[in-house]
Amino acid sequence: MAELQLKSHRFRDEREADWRRLEALLAKAEKGDARRLSRTELLEMPVLYQQALSSLSVARSISLDQSLIEYLESLCTRAYFLVYGTRSRLGERVVGFFRRDWPLAVRGLWRETLAAAAIMVVGAVVAFILVGQDPDWFYGFIPAELAGGRDPTATADFLRGTLYQPATLKDGLSTMAAFLFTHNSQVAIFAFALGFALCLPTAGLMLYNGCMLGAFLALFSTHGLTVEAVGWLMIHGVTELFAITLAGAAGFSVGWAVAFPGERTRLDAAAHAGRRAALVMAGVVVMLFVAGLLEGFGRQLIREDAVRYAVAFGTGLFWLAYFYLPRRLRAP
Repeated sequence: MAELQLKSHRFRDEREADWRRLEALLAKAEKGDARRLSRTELLEMPVLYQQALSSLSVARSISLDQSLIEYLESLCTRAYFLVYGTRSRLGERVVGFFRRDWPLAVRGLWRETLAAAAIMVVGAVVAFILVGQDPDWFYGFIPAELAGGRDPTATADFLRGTLYQPATLKDGLSTMAAFLFTHNSQVAIFAFALGFALCLPTAGLMLYNGCMLGAFLALFSTHGLTVEAVGWLMIHGVTELFAITLAGAAGFSVGWAVAFPGERTRLDAAAHAGRRAALVMAGVVVMLFVAGLLEGFGRQLIREDAVRYAVAFGTGLFWLAYFYLPRRLRAP
C-alpha cells in the first residue's frame, strides 16, 4: 500500500502542472468561448489534452487511486468537447435545423410516413362509407365539441353557412386557433409518445384521426357540399394532417426499434431512433402552429373556394418540396 501511494504521489508531481494548466485554459474558455484564448493557448490546448489522455491511460493501467482517475476522466471529457466539439450560436443552430436537420430526419422516416398515411386513409375511407350508409355512425367518430353543431341533424343551409360564415378577428378566431392548436398538438404528441408500445397505440390514433376526417367529409357529401367542405378543410388540413402523419411516423420508428432492435439492446435502439424522431417532432410543433393559424384565421377570412384550394395546393407543394425535393443536404 505504501509503495502504491508513493507511485501515485510521484505520478501526480511529475504531471500535475500540465493538468492544472489544461484546467486553467478550460476554465477560461468555458467562461465565454474559445475566442477568449490566445493563438498560443489554442495551439497548446490539444497538446495538453493528449498528455492528459496519456496520463489517464497510465493511471488506469497501474491502478492508481480512484480519485485521481476520476479527476483525469473529468478533465479529459471537458477538454474533448472543447478540442473536438463544434460550437455554434443559437441562430446558427436554428438555421441548421430548418436547412438540414429537420428535412434529413423526415426523409429518413419515409417508410414510417407512408405507413402512417396509409392507416389514416383506410380510416377515412371506412368512416366515409359507414356514415354515408348510416348517419348515426357520425356520433361514434366525432366528439360533439369538435362537431360544433355540424352533425346529421343539421340542414344543408346550416352546413353551408358554417363553411362561409363571415368572421373577423374579434369573433374569437384567435381563441379557436389556440384551442385547435392545443388539440392537434395533443394528438401528435400522443402518437409519438405511445409509439414505444410496439406501435399499436400510434396506429390506433392514426386510424381514429382518419375516421374523423372521413366522417366529416361524409356528412357534407350527403348534403351535396363535398367540394366546398374539402376546400374549407384543406386550407389548413394539408399542413395539419401532414404534421400528425409525421408524428405518427416518429412514433412508429421508436416502436419498431423497440420491437426489432437488431444487434443493439432495446434501450440503445430506442434511444437511437428517438434522437431522429425528436428532430421530427420539433418540426411537427412548427407545422401545427402554422396549421392553427390557417385554421383559426385563414379559412374563416378566406371565403372563396378557388383561393382556399390554391392555399391548400400551395402548402402541400411547399412541404413536399421542402422535405423530399432532391438537393444537397449534408448530414450533421
